[in-house]
Amino acid sequence: MNRIFFRFFVLVMLSITGATFVIYFAFSRLFGDPLDDIARRQAAAQIFLLEQYVDQAPSDEWLTRLNNVRVVSNVRYDLVPLAEVRAALASGRRAALDRGEIVLDPANRSFWRRVDLEGERYIGSHEEVLHAQNLPIDIGQALKMEALRYVIVAVALLVPIALWSRSHWQGLQALSRVADEFGSGKLTARAQMKPSDTAYPLAERINHMADRIEDLLEAQKSLLHSVSHELRTPIARLEFALELLDARAKDPDLSKRIGAMEGDLRELNALVNELLDMSKLDSARNLQAAPTPLAPLLRECTQMLPPSPHALDCTVADDLGELELDARLLARAVCNLLRNAQKYATGRILLSASRSADAVEIVVDDDGPGIPVDERDKVFEPFYRLDRSRDRATGGFGLGLSITRKAVALHGGAVRVDDSPLGGARFVITLPA
Repeated sequence: MNRIFFRFFVLVMLSITGATFVIYFAFSRLFGDPLDDIARRQAAAQIFLLEQYVDQAPSDEWLTRLNNVRVVSNVRYDLVPLAEVRAALASGRRAALDRGEIVLDPANRSFWRRVDLEGERYIGSHEEVLHAQNLPIDIGQALKMEALRYVIVAVALLVPIALWSRSHWQGLQALSRVADEFGSGKLTARAQMKPSDTAYPLAERINHMADRIEDLLEAQKSLLHSVSHELRTPIARLEFALELLDARAKDPDLSKRIGAMEGDLRELNALVNELLDMSKLDSARNLQAAPTPLAPLLRECTQMLPPSPHALDCTVADDLGELELDARLLARAVCNLLRNAQKYATGRILLSASRSADAVEIVVDDDGPGIPVDERDKVFEPFYRLDRSRDRATGGFGLGLSITRKAVALHGGAVRVDDSPLGGARFVITLPA
């Protein structure tokens, strides 16, 4: 909230500053320099004295009255040649001087004005300019006043904007929390807002979307679960029938075919079990977390694997500590990665783990062919199989890695694929510590 409001504050201040400069240049172009107006107001007394006292004197007394003013005033009045002043002024100011107008110089607290245009004051007066210096002009004070007005206007704008945006921010924060809960698997999460809230229309649309997603996921889960359960009955009957047929078969070729069919049924039954396991991993409600020592759990995973000709090294330190996790699910995820490594390794598999201040990493390396970069995200999709394994010679259904990702996600972690130092694939499970 503070960061967004600070950015908004800077944007408003820059906008007001830009508008101030635009107003200044526009007014300067159309009506003259505003600083000259300020200086003219501050020097109004001296200008009035010159125009209403000195200039009103008869021609032969003009210099006398000017000298009287010099005596009683702190302002210095000098008579300087016209040519010298014209050479020092810009073209616009020079034209004003030639017209007999007062030309202010706020920066130097002075002004110029020709004595007269016709030489009526004294001989040669049309060739001289009256230069008044040390005028009571303070542009700095005027600028401070303008800056204060600028700050007051900015604050007056930002305070109601901040109050107005605060309600928006609170609504967006509530929607963000709902989105996080819904994304983490809590499908019942909904935004609770009053109709008067500014984000209420958006919250209603998000709630409707969440309802549809929940209905679709529940329907998908129900269908998958029901179909898997329904498949178990005919599979069991077929297994029983094949056992009876094999018991009565006298033909060796027929027995061989029956054995192959029984293998297909076992594979189909394993697929059904995998689908049922996947359907149970769609919600965090199925997570049975408890404090679990991590190192013994990982070592048990290496003992749960089927026999393999590949060497399996386990370099797991004893100081990994405990994690709040579902031991059965995490063991399933790690075992799936180890079985996957067994399928593709050529000689060596390595299981390692490390713990930092905020995360635990479990790493499975193998020396197999590895996984292409463009397929590393796809391997976690259900039923996805790399081109080199589509003949199913390596076995499996393409669900193991998908189950691993779901199990890790339920623990608030993530799994990724990298290149292994052994030359093959490296699977890294990252869990929050």
